[in-house]
Amino acid sequence: MERRLNKVLFLKRALEIIPGGLSWSIIIGLIGLSFLHPVSGAMIIISFDFYWIIRTVYLTTLLVMAHHRLSRQRNEDWLARCRDLPANSGFPELYQVIIFPVYNEGLEVLRPSLAALSDIHYPKDKLVVVMAFEERNAHAHDNALILEEEFSGRFGAYLSTFHPDGLPGESRTKGANATWSAKAVRQFLDERKIAYEQVVISCFDADTCVDKEYFGCLSYHFLTSQKRHQASYQPMPVYNNNIWQAPSFARLVEISSSFCQMIESMRLEKFVTFSSHSMSFKTLVEIDYWPTNMISDDSVIYWKGYLHYNGDYRVIPLYVTVSLDVAYSSNIWRTMLVQYKQKRRWAWGVENFPFVVQGFIKNKNIPLFNKLRRSFHLLESHVTWAVWAVILVVIGPLPIFFGGSFFSQTAIAYNLPKITGLLFKFTLFTSLAWIFLSWTILPPRPKGISWFKHVLLILEWIFVPFIILIIGSAPAIDAQTRLMFAKYMEFNPTLKGNKVL
Repeated sequence: MERRLNKVLFLKRALEIIPGGLSWSIIIGLIGLSFLHPVSGAMIIISFDFYWIIRTVYLTTLLVMAHHRLSRQRNEDWLARCRDLPANSGFPELYQVIIFPVYNEGLEVLRPSLAALSDIHYPKDKLVVVMAFEERNAHAHDNALILEEEFSGRFGAYLSTFHPDGLPGESRTKGANATWSAKAVRQFLDERKIAYEQVVISCFDADTCVDKEYFGCLSYHFLTSQKRHQASYQPMPVYNNNIWQAPSFARLVEISSSFCQMIESMRLEKFVTFSSHSMSFKTLVEIDYWPTNMISDDSVIYWKGYLHYNGDYRVIPLYVTVSLDVAYSSNIWRTMLVQYKQKRRWAWGVENFPFVVQGFIKNKNIPLFNKLRRSFHLLESHVTWAVWAVILVVIGPLPIFFGGSFFSQTAIAYNLPKITGLLFKFTLFTSLAWIFLSWTILPPRPKGISWFKHVLLILEWIFVPFIILIIGSAPAIDAQTRLMFAKYMEFNPTLKGNKVL
């Protein structure tokens, strides 16, 4: 038994080292090659530049397509479409459970989320709202009472749960809190003899404000899916709650994050749940809830479903939005720190790689080709995240710098800056598309905000290269290096508004 346990631990450590090991090998290898053999280094960099030009055009095309779908579907009357379904569709019996895991967010964050939920275009008597507080938060019970007085009468049911601290086998993560509250929901459903098959559960960040049509859209896709219990349902996250008040740096980073999720929604073979998501309650119980000891619970829950159903599990994109807060602080330097820590926590999703590969090894029912393809996609996405900005911004000029007089006379040396310039021209072209699309998803300008803010929203895109350098690869390298040396991260929640982490 001990020998087997040692093998499992050895495999886990080996898999944890692979992503960071690959990323650092690529970075160090290219730097060394640029110094020792500048011609070879330049050829690799030129090849990567061409690859990145093609990739940029491809991803921008996907973004335009996703935006078109969002524009077309977000304003549909989804509730009417649900009511037009056949009588045996199950819509009249369908319940929606919404969990808001709360760390130490205050009433200024929680009230807008509940207010948006109470204003949706959907039968409120079919909503079960759960505010999932942490017992260790000194203000949890007081805030729970205030919110219950304000909102409990607006929904079919309203629950407050308090997750105890220090339970065996748990870490201080959002998934542990969400799992505790979901088990309370299970008891609630059992007492009322509501079948799990008739319940869809959504786990939202505390600052999530849903679109009015979200639950109509979710219900329609759930009821019309052939394998409704073998899917997660993913809306499009946009960071619009306080976008007019946020500084340019934070605003640009979050707009880019929204666009990345829209792009991923067009690549279904790679699409994984992120942040706020929904799924069948029956499925959640069968796969034993969210992980209680992992930070990236929102993506791990997808992989748990994928492994449980032997690869026959998918994420269905919903082209309606959920709006969240832009994370920022009182000045630019603190805002950069807040954004860096948030992106590093997202990059900690690299912990999925050892989890998934170990699951693939144990599961003999998933085809080998699918295992290899999904493992490669997962590894490639994290390694690319860690190295791309470093290669383009830092390593790209090194062959010219180290090459000396001989290298400067070669055709490679002549063409390298031209290729780099071409890359930045393509980046400028695609940025224009991103600027236009970002404009179209902005909420209305609030009173008191100058019209000049519209101009600023365009001019601020000149800071994109700086943002790429700071937030591009660095958080991913940081996360992968920590995992490589077993310096495991703790859940570091992003405090919203203008608070400092």
